[in-house]
Amino acid sequence: MTYDIPGVGQLTINTIILDLNGTLSVGGQVVDGVRGRLTRLKERGFKVVFFTGNTRNDANDLAADLEIDWKLAKSAEDKRDLAMDMDPETCVSIGNGRIDLELMKAVKLGIVTLQGEGVHVETLQACDIIIPTINDALDLFIDSQRLIATLRK
Repeated sequence: MTYDIPGVGQLTINTIILDLNGTLSVGGQVVDGVRGRLTRLKERGFKVVFFTGNTRNDANDLAADLEIDWKLAKSAEDKRDLAMDMDPETCVSIGNGRIDLELMKAVKLGIVTLQGEGVHVETLQACDIIIPTINDALDLFIDSQRLIATLRK
């Protein structure tokens, strides 16, 4: 999807890269409202994937339940390298932890969510947008006027 951002220019986002623990899920539970939003985003043509170290060994089950792909990333460098194989100039990352820092730097747009598992300060400083929840972050791409209003100059 291409967005015309006043004072900035065009922004094309094709892929939404999500962190799992602390972003899609908090305390091992998928945040309420995420499933429906992911369905809407996929219907709009976005590729949606999550990168995780699979700390809780639940990535396969969650990916199947959410009907999205996932990739194993044990380090910040792994996340960055995976993004580099996905045309990072058309990717957005949504995360919160230190492991998301290099990913935030690699993609076109980085978003941090301020949920229950906290945010690492370096990742916060590297992002483009700070937003309260994963649902709010996903809504930026469901209602494009929210994204435009946030990024315009």
